[in-house]
Amino acid sequence: MEEIKGELITVATLEQDIKKLGVQEGMTLLVHSSFKSLGQWVLGGPVSLILALEKTVGLGGTLVMPTHTPDLSDPSGWGNPPVSESWWETIRAEMPPYDEAMTPCEWMGVIPDTFRKQKGVIRSSHPQVSFAAWGAKSGDIVKDHDIDNGLGESSPLARIYDHHGWVLLLGVGHDCNTSLHLSEHRASYSGKKMVECKAPITREGIRQWISYTDLDYESADFGRLGVDFERSGGQVLRGQIAGADARLIPQRQLVDYGVQWLEQHRR
Repeated sequence: MEEIKGELITVATLEQDIKKLGVQEGMTLLVHSSFKSLGQWVLGGPVSLILALEKTVGLGGTLVMPTHTPDLSDPSGWGNPPVSESWWETIRAEMPPYDEAMTPCEWMGVIPDTFRKQKGVIRSSHPQVSFAAWGAKSGDIVKDHDIDNGLGESSPLARIYDHHGWVLLLGVGHDCNTSLHLSEHRASYSGKKMVECKAPITREGIRQWISYTDLDYESADFGRLGVDFERSGGQVLRGQIAGADARLIPQRQLVDYGVQWLEQHRR
């Protein structure tokens, strides 16, 4: 059998790269990530990256990851893949309700799906756009996550903004930058509209299929927005974490720029 060659990526090497990028002790850090981007051989898998991030921000810092579950939604809107209309009522009746401890978030990748299970991590209560947090401000960031407008003013995104947090894009682009949805909520543009959403939750021990109101989110132009932010002189610290291109951005500056950009470019 051929010997595995190349760089061995460990907690120590990851921590070194994370610090070199500019992540500091005490930061509130929202991470969007691609595990595959790190390289072929990460000793310990996603656990090593999580430990390295936590060691870097320290006990006085806070680590946050999106743990969204878009599959907990009404089947009439499913398109990837769509399902037969004859299944819809059964899905609505039988889909397991959102459970902060149990519901997986595989749509978000193996790093956040591993992170959410860690002892000491707290996950917010939203059935579709939850966030998980570890560290000094974790409780403040995930508490009181409103069901309506799940990425708006009563969301973990807004609490990260309040705490002057930072966004780490690790092997992903601005098209994955969830903080720009907070910009959508704050911006005024003519095409902005609200939609009705549905999901299964548990209230007082009883499973319920609920309806709530949210913004009709759109991320197709986030890539262009991010490019313009960087070209405009927005603060972006660039580097490498293992094999991944990484960008570290102050969330407040990005969100504020996003509001202005959306008001100028969206119709």
